[in-house]
Amino acid sequence: MHKKVLTVDDSRTMREMLRHCLAGAGFDVVTAEDGADGIDKLKETRPDVVITDINMPVMDGFEFIESVRQSSEYNRIPILVLTTESAPEKKQRAQDAGATGWIVKPFDPEKLTRAVNRVMP
Repeated sequence: MHKKVLTVDDSRTMREMLRHCLAGAGFDVVTAEDGADGIDKLKETRPDVVITDINMPVMDGFEFIESVRQSSEYNRIPILVLTTESAPEKKQRAQDAGATGWIVKPFDPEKLTRAVNRVMP
């Protein structure tokens, strides 16, 4: 059975890059275009790992992480943040919200795959 990764990013290009990278590494990939869509997809697909951007419309990455962590059903799913943000206070805010890890864009496909495998239950 393939492990499932949910990617949440408002950039269609980034979603496709993530799909290509992760599918090539053997993962089933589900994409969402913002945090609200991510919550819907999370409930539909029950992924093993989530990768989320921070800066998105409708529901940003911080709100998304907080929402996932408040759910007893999904609060143990590892969440990696993949963002252009590198400010320590943003990283701390994500960590306080419940993020498992932080990766700065642009990403190296091999490092991303290793990070996903490292947090995969």
